[in-house]
Amino acid sequence: MPRLSARFSRFPAYPLAHIPARKKALLAAGVDVIDLGAGDADLAPPPAAVKALQEAAEVPAMQRYGFGLGHVPYREAVAAWMQRRFGQAVDPMTEVVPLLGSKEGLAHVAFAYLGAGDVAIVPDPAYQAYLGGTLFSDATPYVYALRPRTNFLVDLDEIPAEVMARTRVLYLNYPNNPTAAIAPRDYLERVVRTCRERDILLVYDNAYSEMGFDGYVPPSIFEIDGARDVAIEFHSLSKTYNMTGWRCGWAVASPAIAGALTKVKSFTDTGQYMGIQAAGVAAIESWAEFVPANLAVFAARRDAAVAAFAAEGFACDVPRATMYLWIPLPEGIASAAFADRLREEQGVIVMPGSGFGVGGEGFFRVSFIQSPERIAEAASRAGVVLRAMIQERGAS
Repeated sequence: MPRLSARFSRFPAYPLAHIPARKKALLAAGVDVIDLGAGDADLAPPPAAVKALQEAAEVPAMQRYGFGLGHVPYREAVAAWMQRRFGQAVDPMTEVVPLLGSKEGLAHVAFAYLGAGDVAIVPDPAYQAYLGGTLFSDATPYVYALRPRTNFLVDLDEIPAEVMARTRVLYLNYPNNPTAAIAPRDYLERVVRTCRERDILLVYDNAYSEMGFDGYVPPSIFEIDGARDVAIEFHSLSKTYNMTGWRCGWAVASPAIAGALTKVKSFTDTGQYMGIQAAGVAAIESWAEFVPANLAVFAARRDAAVAAFAAEGFACDVPRATMYLWIPLPEGIASAAFADRLREEQGVIVMPGSGFGVGGEGFFRVSFIQSPERIAEAASRAGVVLRAMIQERGAS
């Protein structure tokens, strides 16, 4: 049997790995499953994107390798949107990196900036790509627990000086998955200032930039003075346009930083299918019409989720962004045990906080990926499990 590497042994189990198989088994057994787990909404992508993909499939030139260059109109559409949305001028050829979904870019950029002995500050709970890129680079993750006492922000002043001295990469994600936290502008200004002082690459995951509610408009990190010197920002079509399976995103950075990621990718892939990038152009160009209506659907689901889970005894803050509730559990109830019982006994799938890292223990995540009626039904079933576990804990 071939021997696995020491690097491989450092990887934890991926939080979603076992859920699809269990969901399939439950459905086969006739269980009425309500899946509020993955951030994968049951909504349609922009019709223009579907049409563009269909048309591209008939064009022979679209079936060739795209390589790193890709479909040039996609780069141009990204640059035009960054200007329109954030007021940021971006060179489409030197400052945009097309990605096979933002996830691979978030992991791959670490290869250019991290090595043995280096540190990456990784929030916990968080998207596992941050940890994955760090471990693949043989660097050391400094895991910072996101907890309510800091409003789920990474407080760099709390990180030991000896760790900061070795830090080469800082991963941040606001609006945040899974906590739904948002970052005040003065916080981002402090972070950028620290990264500039210490020559730290700020990897800013902005996948939820178009999912702000109640008048909140998430910023680009490049709206912060000095960020162009140290930051790379990642965007995705997945959540904004209900295109999770299309795997289409991009990164924006200065030519030097964008070029580093491009060079890494030249050794790992030969580019996105250009037909999907053509569909990406159509999606981005539909932004002004499509996004507000889509966001209204998520706002209605958010309100339904807050009301339904609160009625069942869960403590629910009203998130101002993302497509998630981050719900605390009573002390002594483990998030994995709760999620497992909820799935097996009631057919409801949620993500345990511990699945995103040990810092997520004591919480579970609900995604707004079903209708308000189904979310309400899921909350009712969750209440049954919560009360049973509280009663059992009291009895013991």
